[in-house]
Amino acid sequence: MRLGDLLRWLFDTLRAQRLRSLLTMLGIVIGIGAMVLLSSIGAGARAAVVAEFTQFGTTILGVQPGRATSFGIGAGSFGGTVRPLTLADARALERIPGVRFVAPHVVGLAAVERAALSRNVYVYGTTVDDQEVLQWWPRLGGFLPAGDPERAAAVCVLGDTVARELFGRENPLGARVRIGTARYVVVGVMAEKGQVLGFDLDDLVIVPVARALELFDRDGLTEIHVLVAGHSRMREVELAIECVLAERHDGELDVTLSSQADMLALVDEVLDVLTRGVLAIAAISLLVGALGILTIQWVSVHERTAEIGLVKALGASDRQVELLFLAEAGALSLSGGVVGVLVALGLGELVHLVRPEFPLVTPSWSAPLALATALAVGVLAGVLPARKAARLDPVEALHAE
Repeated sequence: MRLGDLLRWLFDTLRAQRLRSLLTMLGIVIGIGAMVLLSSIGAGARAAVVAEFTQFGTTILGVQPGRATSFGIGAGSFGGTVRPLTLADARALERIPGVRFVAPHVVGLAAVERAALSRNVYVYGTTVDDQEVLQWWPRLGGFLPAGDPERAAAVCVLGDTVARELFGRENPLGARVRIGTARYVVVGVMAEKGQVLGFDLDDLVIVPVARALELFDRDGLTEIHVLVAGHSRMREVELAIECVLAERHDGELDVTLSSQADMLALVDEVLDVLTRGVLAIAAISLLVGALGILTIQWVSVHERTAEIGLVKALGASDRQVELLFLAEAGALSLSGGVVGVLVALGLGELVHLVRPEFPLVTPSWSAPLALATALAVGVLAGVLPARKAARLDPVEALHAE
């Protein structure tokens, strides 16, 4: 059988049964569209998370007090005791080979006041090295002064949003603000940074870490950030940090280390769970579509018995008749797949126009994989009807007419 004859057969058959074909394709359209749209959302979400993390560099290790247990919860989170991380611990980490900078952190909420204006913001205690670790720099003035972190002056650096809310168009450098019960001199305003995982880096105030410990009446740090000299030394430095802190904490390793790679792996796990759930829904749609193709092909074989008998009487072999019906099922499913891909891409463009900030990236492999899946589903669904058509006796088939 020539290719032109096969294509003409397919075109005439689908055109003669337009409504039935469209209804049969609907399940394939929904399933394939869901697959492509899901892959776009997953890839976009991961790309957004990677972009947020990598803006600070990719060689940062975070050290938190408490040993992580299941679901990332540190020991002592439910009332147990955890030995706090101290400024002395942070200074000890600076001596580890391969460590470039160490920045201790203390974070809490407090009211920041200027004249009659007041704003509740995150107060972020750290040291001068934090701007090297997190790669954020002031747009006005300077950062925290260098020196002994335990003998820090009452100075602060305002986030971009806080500076605008409290000072408007005035230059805040040298002005005084009240944080808690103490007054601080503004020495800088940070460049706009945006949000990271819902945390607004512009709506905060940065103070020396010792001042933050005093402000929040804490005896330990929230976290220590360690900037490593390179990717090749990450594991070496991680082991050294564990060794140093275990020695300082009476031989007990009661801290948790995390890197951007660990966080991205956790994000991937969450996205994989969501992906499997939505793919299950897409698979149900594809199953419905496959059953629709199976049904319509089975009915088609019954309705076209005489036509099949005539084709076989004219010399078509069983294999050629089977190929005709398999090609018809595959074409029906593939057409649904093409429509599903186009619908998904169209919805993606619409979302991008309405909400440009929504992360949506269509992987290059998603459309080819979706079309291959659609074709495979159609062919598999058409196997039984095609075999039934191929096994019809031409005499009996013509007699049925």
